[in-house]
This record gives sequence, C-alpha cells and structure tokens, in this order.
Amino acid sequence: MKPFLIIVAPYYRHIADMLIAGAADCLRNNGAAHEIIDVPGALEIPAAIALAQRSNHYAGYVALGCVIRGETTHYETVCNESARGLMELSLQGLAIGNGILTVENEAQAMMRADPKQGNKGADAAAAAYRLAELAATWSHA
Repeated sequence: MKPFLIIVAPYYRHIADMLIAGAADCLRNNGAAHEIIDVPGALEIPAAIALAQRSNHYAGYVALGCVIRGETTHYETVCNESARGLMELSLQGLAIGNGILTVENEAQAMMRADPKQGNKGADAAAAAYRLAELAATWSHA
C-alpha cells in the first residue's frame, strides 16, 4: 500500500503533537508508512489534500488539528468549512480520516487528543486506513 499523508494544522502545537502521536502509532501498527506536513490552519487542510492527491502518491489522508471556540463566529466558519471541504474530497473517492477537533475549551481538546484517553488522532488514522483498504479492494473487483 502507498504511504498515508498526515496533514496538520498546528495552531495548538501541543494538542497537534498528541494527535500526530496517535495517528502515527495507528498507521505503524497497521504496517502503513506515513509522511507529515504542516499547513497554516484547519481551512487549508482540504486544499493541501487536493494538491497532494494530484501526485497519486498517497493511499489516504489524515486531517489533524484543533479549533477552540472563541468570542467570534469565526469558530463556526472554520469548523463547518473545513469539515465540508473534507467531505467533498471524500465523496470524490479520497480516503480521508477527519481528526480536526472542534471543542469549547483546551481541556476538552487535551482529553480528546491524548493517546491514552480520547485518541482522536488514532481514530482518524484508522478511518483513513479502512477507507484506503476498501478503495483497494473495490479497485481490483
């Protein structure tokens, strides 16, 4: 299988690093290689996946980041549009696991990102891996 690409919006680096640890462990445990890139923010993750997909180098993509609610409506825009962009790419046949946390506060993010608690990085990687398996199966049918 081709490697996976983990795309990270590292605005909250300490949270992103926990998500990366969970995702990388999951992929390694499944025997899958991976590469990691950073992008400026969650809104840029779908664009990075679309650009990377042109290379036909990756089996799937793991989107990781964290959006914490602030005092403005920007939170809703970032959450909704990043999820919409990932879903549009998924419906085009890309194997994507969405590990972009959308939370009210840092404590919620820490709990969900921690590989020993929520481990949402691993969940996103597992989703991408399973979708890539299905794509490979159906491409040979």
